[in-house]
Amino acid sequence: MSTIASTSMDNPYSSLGLTSQATTKSEKLGQEDFLKLMTVQVQNQDPLKPMENTEFFSQIAQFSTVSGIEALQGSFSDLATQLTSSQSLQAASLIGHDVLVKSNVAALGDAGLSGAIDVPESGAVRLEIRDSAGSLVRSIDLGPQGSGQLAFTWNGADAAGEALPQGLYQISATVQGAGVSKAADTYALDRVDSVALGSTGLDVALTHLGEVAFSDVTRIQ
Repeated sequence: MSTIASTSMDNPYSSLGLTSQATTKSEKLGQEDFLKLMTVQVQNQDPLKPMENTEFFSQIAQFSTVSGIEALQGSFSDLATQLTSSQSLQAASLIGHDVLVKSNVAALGDAGLSGAIDVPESGAVRLEIRDSAGSLVRSIDLGPQGSGQLAFTWNGADAAGEALPQGLYQISATVQGAGVSKAADTYALDRVDSVALGSTGLDVALTHLGEVAFSDVTRIQ
């Protein structure tokens, strides 16, 4: 039985050194290889149905777009690495400092309980403090305030002046203005014990409030 030898006419891509073996599939196709393929494609096109110029340039544009996206992804990856390193250094400098984070829970310690209220608009501000069971232990009128962040400190005494035990307390605030009462966001002050790089970014471990995201830190004391 006779055999027919494979020639470059049977496989126009063989002159480029390209094979279909699995060992070469992991190699990336560069711009030079792409242009060689395009040249062979033009040389071996059907004379009766030649490739239109628009189709030819469309393929070149598509390859250029893919190459540009890959380069952009690499740049973003490098930038993300640099930002993470910068954030790590910043977060490490927080250890031992008190920071302000958004929270509806705050810790009462030797120096009292400190935090802040984000007043959305001018009005009379009221701070309410509840124990772990949700019972109201102290209500404090902070008077008329303008919009902005309002700092506060509670000495840990109830309405009768009796000192309450140290620990975690629930905090909430409202702003009364133009006959309408609106809830306001509250923030708690706590100390940073450590920082760690998690799967979602940098985490800050606080003494009483536990772990919070580094991005949640709004102020450093």
